[in-house]
Amino acid sequence: MITMLGIGVDNAVAFSISGKVSDDDMELVLTAAKEKIALHDSIVIYEQIDSFKGIELEAIVDEFNYLRKVGMSNIQKVAVLTDKKWLARIVAIEDKIFKSIDMKCFALEDKELAIAFLKGQ
Repeated sequence: MITMLGIGVDNAVAFSISGKVSDDDMELVLTAAKEKIALHDSIVIYEQIDSFKGIELEAIVDEFNYLRKVGMSNIQKVAVLTDKKWLARIVAIEDKIFKSIDMKCFALEDKELAIAFLKGQ
């Protein structure tokens, strides 16, 4: 389940994940991203992973379709908050693959550091 969050950053798409990500959850995030891009041209992403139990295939398809249509050039930074080491490793790999996006992983208790990173502070 995805819950949208407010973190005080105008161009941020911020959300928490708890459990399994559904197709409806992904639509919620992608719609928010489209709206923020329309307002700000570029976005930052704040992703707080409280627990992760997988993602529905339809949600993955939605994300790939979104990226095919919109691309990733509008994403400046991604902050992922997690206590899972395997997710931190994935973020580190993605940061190397997607060189135009600055990605960083933070501990769950480092919310303020993550927000400062997204603000460029």
